[in-house]
Amino acid sequence: MTVTVPTDRARSAAPVRWQPAGARAQFAVLTGRSLRGLVADRRLVVLTLVQPLILLVIFSQVFGSMASPDHFPAGVSYIDYLMPAILVTSGITSAVGSGAELIRDMDNGVLTRFRSLPVGLHWILVARAVTDVLRTAAQTVLLLVCAALCFGFDPAGGLPGVLVALVLSLLVIASLTWVFIAVGTWVRSARIMQSVSGLALFPLMFASSAYVPLDALPAWLRAVAVVNPVSYAVDATRALALDWPLGGEVLGAVATSLLIMALAVWAAVAGFRRPLSR
Repeated sequence: MTVTVPTDRARSAAPVRWQPAGARAQFAVLTGRSLRGLVADRRLVVLTLVQPLILLVIFSQVFGSMASPDHFPAGVSYIDYLMPAILVTSGITSAVGSGAELIRDMDNGVLTRFRSLPVGLHWILVARAVTDVLRTAAQTVLLLVCAALCFGFDPAGGLPGVLVALVLSLLVIASLTWVFIAVGTWVRSARIMQSVSGLALFPLMFASSAYVPLDALPAWLRAVAVVNPVSYAVDATRALALDWPLGGEVLGAVATSLLIMALAVWAAVAGFRRPLSR
């Protein structure tokens, strides 16, 4: 019996099968890539942090000067009433931008290269969502510090209540981030995404209980605000920060956020697995 020993040339011609890295390694590498892209341009970092501060100044000083004390709870300053809402609404802009960033990666060919690698496509979406939530966390912490130092933010719930409200707001923003990521995976057009974002951004923020109590709104706008999910999130964070009696606001906000996130993750993965050609 003749035994054939493969030559070096035969060995080199044999196909090489790449083994995919583990889930932890894929998550770490892809999230690190997204984070490096976030801080690569210092101008973008500065603008990202300054924009919420400008909104804080406008809302607290302009709206606060016009706010009638008769419409607000007794003993609660407008800045204390406003900041729990800012925790939620300031992150909506970041959530909207998540879909746009994903579409940009689709357009510049990055995702085409990823599809040729042994990488779980869902980890690309997870890395995008985690990066944007971390960015929102940095923005909101800076907002809280500036509100306390410059505008006298001192809610009755103290630091523990504010921290719990912050965690709840990040959960809400995470669910909205997945919603806009899902939209991005399906529309795959920067122009359409921009239009969708504009249509969703202002009703979510202003047709809610974020800046004034529902009783101060016109009847038709109050009806819209009552069914706005942002109102439930704002009411929950406000109750935690101001140490108000808790009803079902917190549980409702958590349950709603988790349900929305689960549906959005499913829709995002389904949309992302489609071929990239539009």
